[in-house]
Amino acid sequence: MRLTRVIAKLEPGGAQLAALRITAELSRRGVTTRLLAGETTTEGLDLCATHGVAVEVWGQGEGLQYRPSRAFADWLRPRLADAAIVHAHMFGAWWAAALAVPAGVPLVASEHNALRWPAAPPWEELSKSLARIDGFFAHGAQVREAMLGAGLAPEKLMEGMSPVAGLGSAPRAGLPRPRIVFAGRLHEEKGPDLMLDALARMATPPDTFMLGDGPLEPALRARVAELGLEREVHMPGWVADPGPFVAGATVQVVPSRDEAWSQSAVLAMGLGVPVVGTAVGGLPHTLADGRGLLVPPEDPAALAALLADVMAGRVRHERAAGRAYAQRFTVERVAAHYLRAYQELRANSGHEAPERPDTPATLAGLL
Repeated sequence: MRLTRVIAKLEPGGAQLAALRITAELSRRGVTTRLLAGETTTEGLDLCATHGVAVEVWGQGEGLQYRPSRAFADWLRPRLADAAIVHAHMFGAWWAAALAVPAGVPLVASEHNALRWPAAPPWEELSKSLARIDGFFAHGAQVREAMLGAGLAPEKLMEGMSPVAGLGSAPRAGLPRPRIVFAGRLHEEKGPDLMLDALARMATPPDTFMLGDGPLEPALRARVAELGLEREVHMPGWVADPGPFVAGATVQVVPSRDEAWSQSAVLAMGLGVPVVGTAVGGLPHTLADGRGLLVPPEDPAALAALLADVMAGRVRHERAAGRAYAQRFTVERVAAHYLRAYQELRANSGHEAPERPDTPATLAGLL
């Protein structure tokens, strides 16, 4: 099977890492993948190289996660001509792919996080592109509800799954214990600033590892110094394999302001590490049935209190339930999930050539 995968923006992040892991596993199952990206960062290119995946980059626009671009669609058109199936990730990718993909070629889309539009949501454009999409992998209830509200046929909705690597990790030698770990993008929606504020409220803050990079890094380093936490907080940057840091940790923190589904939380559960998360998005579902512990969002005091309770052994989680849940998301199982969907869509494909939708006046500044 020839799969063409289109990613709006290639950078270090959970969605991109998931796509690369699935691509590598599918190649072992006889699926040849061509990877196309609208834009990328140097770190994103390095991530591809690490996974042995070649990528072709358009690179003529920015913000393509949320922006429809006809120029990107025109660039994609000849590159999708011989695809057997196309899988596009993030709105800007599947919007453009819906214009560019040939008739009769199945097109599937993925949204890995709740959509946070930087401007007025382009619902008209989004709805038109959904009509050409054969299957939509939604990660989390917010994405499902948004797509159904925009007109996606319910029978096209499928469960989005991300693989979690490192479930067999052993602790990295020399790491302190007790320790807290945060693993994720250093971005406002992930709440790393809330974690720092919580640490500052603890009587004796433990060693804490903040794994990741992102736009908040300079501000977070300044905040660490302001709070006098230079000895306790360690920021090693992006870590391709966080498992050895998480294994053996006292607690994993997911202090997000918005989270459809957390790979770092599931990794910790799979390693038997308690998870404390915020009650936002899909986290209550991910941490349900005692698999993890929840605090209200935007509440560093509550977060500090619960972290202290976990570290003192005053509250516990369902370790066995967490491990069992995490095993649903091995790379092998997730790749098999997508491969079955691709095969079914190919068997049932059949499309008329899509018309190019008119551009609403309200979107003129975005194109």
